[in-house]
Amino acid sequence: MQSRTKAVILSILMMGLGQIYNRQYVKGLLLLCGNAAGVYGIVFHLKDYVYGLITLGVEPSRMVKTGKLTKMVEGDHSIFMMVDGLMAVLALLLFAVVYLLNIRDAYLVGRSRDQGEQPHHFIESLRELNRKHFAYLVLALPAVSVLFLTILPIIFSILLAFTNYADPILPPANLIDWVGFDNFAKMVNLKVWSTTFVGVLTWTLTWAVIATFTTYVGGVLVAVLIQQPGIRFKKLWRTMLVIPFAIPNMISLLVMRNMFNSQFGPVNGYLRSMGLEGLPWLTDPFWAKVTVILANMWLGIPVTMILAIGVLTTIPKDMYEAAEVDGAGSFQKFRMITLPMVLFATAPILIMQFAGNINSFNVIYLLTSGDPVNSNYQYAGHTDLLVTWLYKLALNQSQYSFASVIGIVIFLLVATFSIWSYRRTRSYKEEDMIA
Repeated sequence: MQSRTKAVILSILMMGLGQIYNRQYVKGLLLLCGNAAGVYGIVFHLKDYVYGLITLGVEPSRMVKTGKLTKMVEGDHSIFMMVDGLMAVLALLLFAVVYLLNIRDAYLVGRSRDQGEQPHHFIESLRELNRKHFAYLVLALPAVSVLFLTILPIIFSILLAFTNYADPILPPANLIDWVGFDNFAKMVNLKVWSTTFVGVLTWTLTWAVIATFTTYVGGVLVAVLIQQPGIRFKKLWRTMLVIPFAIPNMISLLVMRNMFNSQFGPVNGYLRSMGLEGLPWLTDPFWAKVTVILANMWLGIPVTMILAIGVLTTIPKDMYEAAEVDGAGSFQKFRMITLPMVLFATAPILIMQFAGNINSFNVIYLLTSGDPVNSNYQYAGHTDLLVTWLYKLALNQSQYSFASVIGIVIFLLVATFSIWSYRRTRSYKEEDMIA
């Protein structure tokens, strides 16, 4: 039997035995220690954690009377058990990956022995690992961190959508249970939830389209105007128009909230001084939506303007000169040269802006808090987006399961649109052809 075969069989039986067979004793002992720790965790802890993830607890906290005293007996906490179970499953996956790498390493070293080569010592193995797989070594720690700090919370929030974790069923006083797709069904079938969901979803998509269109078109037009040959003091104009982007959004939005106040805001004060009636900027459903769109333009146009100016400076002047020789006017040059070049360079940014506007929490929450109130909606107002409705459901109403359903819907919307639209951009197609 060849060395590679023996090494693989031994590594399958126990992690590290194949390395010891290949005379790599230090590596083999380290892997044996890792195997012992992994087996200990699987045998003595994994079963309990997985059982907790499946059942979400069997004993709730309760008051127990002993003689004249009544004390609280702590029971199972469903949320903690879910988190512990998820961490255990992810740890098991990591252990499985290391186990497979151990088998692969034993095979490669065994194959080298079959070819007459001497196996590397531990220090030589480290040097070889650093030379061939340095990038993987550097990325390993961030990858593990992402697994537990990003992927685990995402999975946790998704799983909440399949439970009854909502007021009044809150641990540790109560145990939560798996309910399958009941929350999704309620979101569609119960009128009070379906009306809110459809209304908020419609406004979210409308807002995302209008907000993206206005900021992108406005930013490109401002950039083109500033870059015109006859415009003087270009640096001054660029500096003035980028100031809204430099100021923290929170400050700008809170100032605008006071400016557009119907009672004492200066905007209505100026209108009244000119003999006009003040407008209900933040209290009327229509004007509240107009207000958040105007505020978003103030914040978003400078970003697009900066990007567009960067693209405009890279367009060769020869193209414009050739167009002028052919008799093209300003509009023709913009339509045939400027706009295609800007769209080509900024199409991925445009997609990101659309996705960002779907999740535009600050503009809505700081300016209107989702108001004015809509009596037909469940915990939502006329200007609430899905993300602000999610926030209210989770933080204000403790409806965590329904908030998780909304989170899944937002993810599906953003991911589907982003992937579908990006794959149809010229920049992606040309990059794919080059690859």
